[in-house]
Amino acid sequence: MYNLKPETFDFRSVKGISQRQLDEHYKLYKGYVDNLNKIWNTPYIPNNFSDSNPTYSKMRSLKLGETYSLDGVKLHELYFQNMTGGSKNPYGPVLNAIMDQFSSYDNFISYFTNVGLSMRGWAVLTIDSIDNKFHIIGSDLHDKGAIWLSYPILILDVYEHAYFMDFGTDRKKYISEFIKNINWNVLNSRFQKYIYLMQSKNARQYGQYPFRFFY
Repeated sequence: MYNLKPETFDFRSVKGISQRQLDEHYKLYKGYVDNLNKIWNTPYIPNNFSDSNPTYSKMRSLKLGETYSLDGVKLHELYFQNMTGGSKNPYGPVLNAIMDQFSSYDNFISYFTNVGLSMRGWAVLTIDSIDNKFHIIGSDLHDKGAIWLSYPILILDVYEHAYFMDFGTDRKKYISEFIKNINWNVLNSRFQKYIYLMQSKNARQYGQYPFRFFY
């Protein structure tokens, strides 16, 4: 039996976004956890899925619900993690890499903000395993626009439920407040974990072949 539990986050550390807004958002995240438990605890009984087809069927509905709920859980956890607690001042290896690739911190923030303004669901700074470079990915839905084997570093939720209570239609103001709350400890930790994973992978494949983050 699956019994995933929602993570807890220190919303008191967030400035510029109300506790009520964050609490209501958290309820949606808990709903994804609950639904994922229901889906993963659905037994596979062959006779129950004898109608399987790609237009409409029980299996299709189950699998679409699974990816939407699972990505909803993961993205919300990453989002809440990188906006609560810790250092709010940009610093460290991830900042250095951002400045090298995007020319300046301000240029990166401008790019990230405009992706957030253009999407209906998410803006994600990720490192792709193909080129070891940063990419800012836009996604309209939890399971639409996601990139396989790409490592998320910074996640921004731009669904209306993330900001509408506090900011109404002023999404740009919400994004500005979110940026002020970025936990750079979390971003540096994710960045360093990616480098460690790539170094370990290369060591297994090529001996002590050195890994370098290309930016």
